[in-house]
Amino acid sequence: MVKRPVKYCVVDAFTDAAFKGNPAAVCLLEKKEDQDEKWMQAVAAEFNMSETCYLTPISSTQSDANDHSVTRFHLRWFTPLVEVKLCGHGTLASAHFLFASSLARTDVIEFVTLSGVLIAKRVPTGSNVDTSKFSDGDPEEHFSIELDFPTIPVLECESADIPSLHETLNGAPVVNISKTAEAGGGEFDLYVELSSGKTVAYLQPQWEEIRKCPGRGVIVTGPAPDGSGFDFFSRFFCPKLGINEDPITGSIHCALVPYWSKKLGKCDLVAYQASPRGGVLELHLDETNQRVLIRGKAVTVMEGSLLA
Repeated sequence: MVKRPVKYCVVDAFTDAAFKGNPAAVCLLEKKEDQDEKWMQAVAAEFNMSETCYLTPISSTQSDANDHSVTRFHLRWFTPLVEVKLCGHGTLASAHFLFASSLARTDVIEFVTLSGVLIAKRVPTGSNVDTSKFSDGDPEEHFSIELDFPTIPVLECESADIPSLHETLNGAPVVNISKTAEAGGGEFDLYVELSSGKTVAYLQPQWEEIRKCPGRGVIVTGPAPDGSGFDFFSRFFCPKLGINEDPITGSIHCALVPYWSKKLGKCDLVAYQASPRGGVLELHLDETNQRVLIRGKAVTVMEGSLLA
């Protein structure tokens, strides 16, 4: 167990205003020996957020293949119940903490994770989408963060294998049922396309039935309303991870982006995750390297020290 005080902050990710987007706790550990998994899981349960992140410095800087300086950290993510293999909003929150606190003195951070090396890059603020209807207030910092994540294939799934899904989603009109090849922790997610983004936004699922579904969780998605400025809407239901709905989930867009890119015939997309807190993601599919670039903003809402 870690005995010394541990600095932490709470960051709202994929938003430019406090108390929107997806909150994550970010804890800064001094050395790898501080990574006591039992303690880390207990702290995550105490925070009771969709994700608690643990950063441990590897070295102050290192040069990448292009001879650019990068900052390197170990990064792990825990829900209130389990450690996960991949987390988008937790990575964004961790990068924002390092950039905003000047612990990262470069514009590129390499995170060594259970999903390999993930890159976060500080980029100038810019968006073609009017987000005023979804957030208010001024940005905390004048930069966005771009994450470089792997794609996750969407595979065919027999709807007969999940006969109760129609009732689970309270009769929502289902266009297609698929599943992801893999997800955090090595499990797949069910992938359900609905008839419209509006249906996605107003969906009220049966939580206990969601728990009975195969896989880790259920992704629901649909085309965005005309004139909204978005390409698609989504939501992610994951009661098995200790939270009924993850407000904004970067990692599910590793599957959503290739799916909608093929469906819409373009590689640059803007998505809205239509949870009650809501969040905006600017997205790009790198077809050659099978990578998804996920861009968003974040706001620090709390700072302190863990004393136990």
